[in-house]
Amino acid sequence: MSSSNHRIIFAGAGPGDPELITLRARAALDAADVVVYAGSLVNPVLLDGLDAEIHDSSGMDLENIMDIMISAHRQGKRVVRLHTGDPAIYGATGEQMRRLDKEGIGYEVIPGVTSATAAAAAVRAELTLPGVSQTVILTRMSGRTPVPDREALASLASHQASLCIYLSVSMLKDVVHELLEGGYGPDTPAVVVEKATWPDERIVSGTLDTIADAVRRLDIRKTAMILVGHALEKGAGEASCLYDPAFSHGYRQATG
Repeated sequence: MSSSNHRIIFAGAGPGDPELITLRARAALDAADVVVYAGSLVNPVLLDGLDAEIHDSSGMDLENIMDIMISAHRQGKRVVRLHTGDPAIYGATGEQMRRLDKEGIGYEVIPGVTSATAAAAAVRAELTLPGVSQTVILTRMSGRTPVPDREALASLASHQASLCIYLSVSMLKDVVHELLEGGYGPDTPAVVVEKATWPDERIVSGTLDTIADAVRRLDIRKTAMILVGHALEKGAGEASCLYDPAFSHGYRQATG
């Protein structure tokens, strides 16, 4: 068991814009003695001015990462593991937490803005429009990390929900094929947002029929979010009941 009073902190760095880290995560970074960050994706501006020992994990394996974190923790140091986006979404945090559980080391998680919501904001879209979709599915295409058969894109497409597809832009033609096979029409709106919230963000809009060729022409191969669904259509959706004058709720009586 560890003798340190400090818990290791897993913090979400957000999608890229340094102003989109939470105040709590910012405070944890500022107080840290050791920071291990996902160097291939986290904006290094977030590390400017820190009085901490900083490690870039992009070239490390799990054992390297855990050795640094556990050793620092046992020396009584404040440790922050800084992940891109939100640690709960494709953050590979589960395996690190299991190791800390085995070592009897306490930890906590500070959530962050994930690239799905950052991409939706970039294209000014509400993904849960009344009368269009009330479900958002966060998923990815099967690749080097397999996806269970029951979660294949073709199966998920049958729900006709709003889809946010991570880590798959390099396989976009296959993504489109799966979605069409699952029931989305070729005219279904599709958007690819590369490096959402970064200064060099790029947005490619189209339909399932056109998006793959448009993305190929721009040579977008990584660090991009794919959004699919009719909620992306401009002007789509009905007015919500929440602000309808004829709708009563606990804070307002109907007036219409």
